[in-house]
Amino acid sequence: MKEFYRNIVIATDGSENVQRAISYGIEIAKLSGATVHALYVVDTPSTISENWTAGKETIYKIMRNDGDKVVSKIKKIGEASGVEVKEVVLDGYPSNEIIDFAENNNIDLIVMGTLGKIGIERFLMGSVAEKVVRGSKVPVMVVRG
Repeated sequence: MKEFYRNIVIATDGSENVQRAISYGIEIAKLSGATVHALYVVDTPSTISENWTAGKETIYKIMRNDGDKVVSKIKKIGEASGVEVKEVVLDGYPSNEIIDFAENNNIDLIVMGTLGKIGIERFLMGSVAEKVVRGSKVPVMVVRG
């Protein structure tokens, strides 16, 4: 396992449902000596419309600040376990950005949580985890909350 995982992405949206995924990712990194890339994507296309003018910058700053806090929390958890964690905050569509980051940064494993949505809710909203699993060339571990 020491040679198998060198770089692991822990993709997070900051929700409580991701806590188990963070624990799994940190533990795998600890066992393998891997570096963790704590990744948060500010969902700008879905959240901030191009037609908005008033408050657009403020909303973006709030969302970006939330992302910074989330990845910083993962870094602290990793450091407490002796795992190197790099903080990454990107803008865009979450599933696309996660896949692109993994494929362009020699990532060996993507670890992420899922909300476990079913039925019509999943159909209407889609699932970032599902899109990543379907589109990634990098192995993906999805951990239920």
